Amino acid sequence: MTALDLSSLVAVVGTGTMGQGIAQVALTAGHPVRLYDAVAGRAGEAAAAIGARLDRLVEKDRLTAAERDAARARLTPVDTLAGLADCALVVEAVLERLDVKQDLMRALEDVVGEDCLLATNTSSLSVTAIGAALRNPGRLVGLHFFNPAPLLPLVEVVSGFATDVTSATRAYETARLWGKTPVACADTPGFIVNRIARPFYAEAFAVHEAQGADPATIDAVLRESGGFRMGAFELTDLIGQDVNESVTHSVWQAFFQDVRFTPSLSQRRLVESGHLGRKTGQGWYDHRDGAERAEPHTAEKRRPPAHVIVEGDLGPASELLAMIREAGIPVREEDEDNGTRLVLPSGGQLALADGQTSVEFRDVVYFDLALDYRKATRIAVSASQDTPQQTLSEAIGLFQALGKDVSVIGDVPGMIVARTVARIVDLAHDAVAKGVATEEDIDTAMRLGVNYPLGPFEWSRRLGRVWAHDLLEELHLREPSGRYAPSLALYRHGHSADKREGTP
Repeated sequence: MTALDLSSLVAVVGTGTMGQGIAQVALTAGHPVRLYDAVAGRAGEAAAAIGARLDRLVEKDRLTAAERDAARARLTPVDTLAGLADCALVVEAVLERLDVKQDLMRALEDVVGEDCLLATNTSSLSVTAIGAALRNPGRLVGLHFFNPAPLLPLVEVVSGFATDVTSATRAYETARLWGKTPVACADTPGFIVNRIARPFYAEAFAVHEAQGADPATIDAVLRESGGFRMGAFELTDLIGQDVNESVTHSVWQAFFQDVRFTPSLSQRRLVESGHLGRKTGQGWYDHRDGAERAEPHTAEKRRPPAHVIVEGDLGPASELLAMIREAGIPVREEDEDNGTRLVLPSGGQLALADGQTSVEFRDVVYFDLALDYRKATRIAVSASQDTPQQTLSEAIGLFQALGKDVSVIGDVPGMIVARTVARIVDLAHDAVAKGVATEEDIDTAMRLGVNYPLGPFEWSRRLGRVWAHDLLEELHLREPSGRYAPSLALYRHGHSADKREGTP
């Protein structure tokens, strides 16, 4: 089954921001488009708003005046659902309520032809449940666009339990014809992006709730060390705390209150207080005019250590050795079967975050994972109250000698970037094992849908087969709620490597 022919009529029901965006995508691809909204006059207003956006595209030389005029001529608002009778595809973008969407689907089925493809843009409801309202649920597919639809390339093509393969394939190919990057996904809570992205927010909030660091510091570490476009606190302020919490709560409930998706109590308090982010002027940050910008904690300048001793293989942080030498600090390497650490002149140790805590050891400072230690501009280190100040000072001075800002956070197991990436990797492996999507589609979805610097499986390959499993196992020992228990899929992934390598 191929994509819809560009002469085919496409309709969008619901003319809010997302509905207008989807209509614009279909329109600029070349389809004639019809708009319908249950509120009288809204469809006409939406058509005018789309026309204004087309004007701006002409001003920016992204569309010619002739292309704009042709697109406007193909756009038609209608007053009744009957005006959609001859459409080949109808995409709904109405209120995110199951009963509303089911009622709409029943009404559409009485209007459109038997070969009309029906699509829902739901982000949190079950495509299967929406399709259950239809006499022929096989014609319904999820087409989950991301906001703003004209700009963001990703479209999750979601097959409900009853969706026909031909319907899903036609939707997939049509999205690709429209210049989008479609990914195929089973009907699971959160689909791909909203399922696998939960730890990005949850772990940042957990570190904050544990008094490990303030929002500005956590965000700075996620950006400057983890390579993420935005930190979790600033991103949820942009999205809206109510919107972000609603998605989290929906996924948590849909997974029968699985502890891995538990919402944040501190975010709940923000929502209850009406501090929803940028749209209300206050969220995690104060966005009101004249408000002082929150700055991350940055350690004062310290002297670099006179030398370091490397014991074992630093694994994902091995690039640090060359950087330390380039900074003029002598490095001596020693073989150590059970060690992966740097020994400082004071005798204290500096180790990559592994899910353990400094308080368990006499003299250990942990440092966080970085996407690229050369390009990272900030590194987080953690220590307990009992860690000697000389060790902490030498650790700070070492990273400062490498040109990094240093943020000292509390003694939080797994720190910030490491625990976040480990949990994202785990949920991705679990999703593939349960048939949600392929590794390639998950990586594509997370890069394009939420601008991650790497897809989960790209992270996994870079960090090693057992890295995420071992870190989560250590976290689970220290917080045995089940939140950090590695999935069976991640366990199998790591141990399959042991067998191939001859490890008993």
